[in-house]
Amino acid sequence: MRILVEQIKTSLNSTDNDIFDIARARIQKTRALSRIKGMFIHKRSIDARHKDDIKFVSTVCVELENMSKLPSADALAKHFIKLLPDNELDISFKGVAPEMPPLVVGFGLAGMFCALILARAGLKPVVIERGADVDTRVARVNEFYATKRLDIDTNIQFGAGGAGTFSDGKLTTRINDPKCAFVLEMLCQHGAPEDIRYKAKPHIGTDLLRGVVKSIDEEIRALGGQIMYNTKFVAFNGNRAITTAGELEFSSIVLALGHSARDTYAYLMESGFAIEPKPFSVGVRVEHLQADINEAMYGKYATDARLGSADYNVSLRKDDRGVYSFCMCPGGEVVCASSEENSVVVNGMSRYARDGINANSAIAVQVNREDYGNSPQMAIEFQRALEKRAFVTAGANYNAPVQTLGDFYAQRAVAEPKRIMPSYMNGAVSVCDMNEILPKFVCDYLKLGFVEFGKKIKGFDAKDVPITGVETRTSAPLRILRNENYLAFAHDNVYPCGEGAGYAGGIMSAAVDGINVALAILKNI
Repeated sequence: MRILVEQIKTSLNSTDNDIFDIARARIQKTRALSRIKGMFIHKRSIDARHKDDIKFVSTVCVELENMSKLPSADALAKHFIKLLPDNELDISFKGVAPEMPPLVVGFGLAGMFCALILARAGLKPVVIERGADVDTRVARVNEFYATKRLDIDTNIQFGAGGAGTFSDGKLTTRINDPKCAFVLEMLCQHGAPEDIRYKAKPHIGTDLLRGVVKSIDEEIRALGGQIMYNTKFVAFNGNRAITTAGELEFSSIVLALGHSARDTYAYLMESGFAIEPKPFSVGVRVEHLQADINEAMYGKYATDARLGSADYNVSLRKDDRGVYSFCMCPGGEVVCASSEENSVVVNGMSRYARDGINANSAIAVQVNREDYGNSPQMAIEFQRALEKRAFVTAGANYNAPVQTLGDFYAQRAVAEPKRIMPSYMNGAVSVCDMNEILPKFVCDYLKLGFVEFGKKIKGFDAKDVPITGVETRTSAPLRILRNENYLAFAHDNVYPCGEGAGYAGGIMSAAVDGINVALAILKNI
């Protein structure tokens, strides 16, 4: 039996034993709880609301021998204690395994976890991924940076691990699903740092996540699964998938496409799949000196190594639209996430140490369906038009358009960033006016947001702060509709899955959705 003792606030100088002593004292007050077998830190966050008195806020997981006269949930809650549910995952199935394997299209986080569960259940899945393996992918991205020759199938969007491989490896999520604990456990088993088990805002970092992806690849293969890189899904032919490597017969097929598989989206729409447009967001990447963000968030503790690089989360809503920070990368860099020729897309990436000079984050504005014409095709074209405009405006050479906030407000392109140097492709930027690239409503909300965010974080809206464009791939612009059994409408063995299908928004939710789809396949055997 395990319980959680929450809301334990201590100073920065506190030790784990100090925290455990507080947990024991809380437990003793309930009286009915039995002897303690062991305890460990379950979660730890930082409370920096009072910069002169920053606190750690911890949750302790306690294992008990048994529970005699179990107190009510209300009685436990008075002491910030609650029962910890069992997170065991049942991956058994009834019936006989199908003759043909399940086919998973895409090896991002959703496809990866779906394939891992299917492999552990003994179904020996086949995975196809249009991009290359991790090592080849890293080499291709480095080559693109050096030559500006883009590989449209192996890049920061496509390849082993999906877009998450070139990110901060952020594991925060808004979903409240017990499977999140299982995902963290699996990631740790495959080489992720142990601190993701207890940090309130866990991250792996792009450098360590690459090793995790390779390790999961190895386990799937060891269990009899296959992973075919450089293999793109083209079409259906009954229970066969036409791919660039030939036809593959399947018992079921998982479409874990990722949010940038526009050619596959087009095929599915032409084939009559039920697909609806959805709201998404576009904007820019903003960069600050990480030291300035640390100072703004932690005050006199800005250089305290126990706190690490500070992050932030800001948002504002006005009328029917929001503007907010997204995928904040402490000590990171802005990357070129283009997957189509003659287009510029930006994203953010951090290594585990988060020790880069700059902090960056997307500042994104909500795009509603009526803004682009309320169809899936027009949603994609809305994104694509901005990406091509950014490419042309910045010189048609994969440079990214950059502008200081002062010039952005003045609607001019004069000032070169100096105090804060843009990190995109080692400085491959061109000074441009973002007002000529992004729609007016996006620019208006960005300007409104920067002013408001500057009131919360000192220096956030300084005139010399650079913004780099364009950020258009915050989420999928459409949803491939599925029923309560995770099956695509009017299909009995096709499972839309993950962020590209419109059912996730980050590493954790994508992984959980992949697990849910795998469990649905096992249930349907």
